Amino acid sequence: MTKKQKKMLWRIFASFILIAGITFIPVEGIIFLGRDLKFWLFFIPYFVIGYDILYKAFKGIINIRPFDENFLMAVATVGAIVLGEYTEGVAVMLFYQIGELFQGIAVGKSRKNISDLMDIRPDYANIQNENLEIETVSPETVKPGSIIVVKPGEKIPLDGIIIEGKTSLDTSALTGESIPREVQAGDEVLSGCINNSGVIKIKTTKEFEQSTASRILELVESAGAKKSKSENFISKFAKVYTPVVCILAIILAVVPPVVKTVFLHSSPEWQIWIYRALTFLVISCPCALVISIPLSFFAGIGGASSSGILIKGSNYMEVLSKVKYLVFDKTGTMTKGVFEVSGIHHSKIENEKLLEIAALAESYSNHPISKSLQKAYGKEIDKNRVSDVREISGHGISATVDGQQILIGNGKLMTKENIAFNECHSTGTIVHVAINGEYAGHIVISDVIKPDSKTALEKLKAIGIKKTVMLTGDAKSVAESVAKEIGIDEFFAELLPQEKVLEVEKIIGQKSSNEMLAFVGDGINDAPVLTRADLGISMGALGSDAAIEASDIVLMDDNLLKIPKAIRIAKKCMRIVYQNITFALLVKVACLVLGALGISNMWTAIFADVGVMILCVLNAIRVLFVKKL
Repeated sequence: MTKKQKKMLWRIFASFILIAGITFIPVEGIIFLGRDLKFWLFFIPYFVIGYDILYKAFKGIINIRPFDENFLMAVATVGAIVLGEYTEGVAVMLFYQIGELFQGIAVGKSRKNISDLMDIRPDYANIQNENLEIETVSPETVKPGSIIVVKPGEKIPLDGIIIEGKTSLDTSALTGESIPREVQAGDEVLSGCINNSGVIKIKTTKEFEQSTASRILELVESAGAKKSKSENFISKFAKVYTPVVCILAIILAVVPPVVKTVFLHSSPEWQIWIYRALTFLVISCPCALVISIPLSFFAGIGGASSSGILIKGSNYMEVLSKVKYLVFDKTGTMTKGVFEVSGIHHSKIENEKLLEIAALAESYSNHPISKSLQKAYGKEIDKNRVSDVREISGHGISATVDGQQILIGNGKLMTKENIAFNECHSTGTIVHVAINGEYAGHIVISDVIKPDSKTALEKLKAIGIKKTVMLTGDAKSVAESVAKEIGIDEFFAELLPQEKVLEVEKIIGQKSSNEMLAFVGDGINDAPVLTRADLGISMGALGSDAAIEASDIVLMDDNLLKIPKAIRIAKKCMRIVYQNITFALLVKVACLVLGALGISNMWTAIFADVGVMILCVLNAIRVLFVKKL
């Protein structure tokens, strides 16, 4: 609770005690300055609890912007006290302030997720100078290419590559994931992560303004500026609604007494009709809508950010809730985007031995396939075991390993050397191995599918996604294999970037206007498609400027399961927004009619205003709870 909120809490307690005390003071019949003494006494708790509302109302009148909730509340409560409804007038102001306090606490709770995210901003950087001495400087002053030292417990101040040391990183502030990430020399690291254990030296690759932490904070801070249709509607509604109800209140206070006097020749009963008009004003206060709707979106964006999902504005939250078509890039999105050994088949020796021989034979090559074999082998390569290495263009490699003649390459090499080999029906690059002229087996190298791809698609179907499509520039056979394995509804292969845009436009033309299409890509090569889709989602592209610029939603790691979660958060948020709008309007309309007819009083008005606001705010903060979604 803030100092301001604590002060308000004391004002509420003080006012409550004063109201209770004055109520029971036996001063009936005592007249002071022409009015009952209680009239003057009740102004004490009234000013204690409501002086700030009166001040805001006065400022609004001075600035020729009188029609807001402060004006309505001031006129209604002062009027009630003047009419002799002391307790009701003060109680309305008291309960209004209780509602405001409650709303402030709720906003603070939703804002905490954002402020927690703000903690990723580093305060300093330990830079290593030319004399190898460590200086503590502001991160803004560190240039790309500088060497910085990050000790255990410190935040990484700038993006860069580790050149010395190894450690585990707490990436929860960026990704929402609690499992530490192990890193070592050669690994790329992002600003905002916390170093858990070892001392590491990092060569910076970006300026502070362009680092991941700064870009994320900039993105989150600007999210509030992009309002949804619902928020814009409420803002416009409040501007028109408040003056209208003020006019209606004046009509209610003036017209019936005049009609009764002029046409019915009866008592005008001014006090009764003015009281009804004042009740009408309290009931009509649009606080529940004006406060709860933006709060719902704010809480939704905050809840999503705590799960590693950055939504650029409430307008995108609204679009996300209506997504029915999801189009995916393949490489780097549905697959890992790196070549790995995915299988060893028909091996006439132990698989590990075949992999060892292949890695040794390819050890002098920098080809991606060679690197994949060496990575899969995972041990230090002893090049003394390898000799007579000869590259056979378009076919493969010939080498001597441990005194044995090794041939490693494609089917063409086996055919050329008259070696009978087994065809492979797996998708990927097939590396055949022959030892001393005899076939020894083959190794499959492919772009590995992410383990959560299939599960993510199943979850998307479960929450109402009509169709999933995969677009790729890869070969048709590869695309078909991936699509079949993960359960994609439809795929298009061998596409150029501009052809991906055309395919997305075709799908957009087939869907209805209230159904949205989202494209999910890595944010680098897919910028045109991300921009063209109704909603662009960047996967695992934290360090990518292209991702942040082109997409509307950024997933802060490459976890595909974040997509169905993001949609569930958006749907929950919009469901709560519509609940609050419907509930608030129904109660308001019902109470306004009852108030105009004289059936309801100020206590009903308190519920219609403060009670409805509290209930709507309570409903709104439910959006924050997203862990189980």
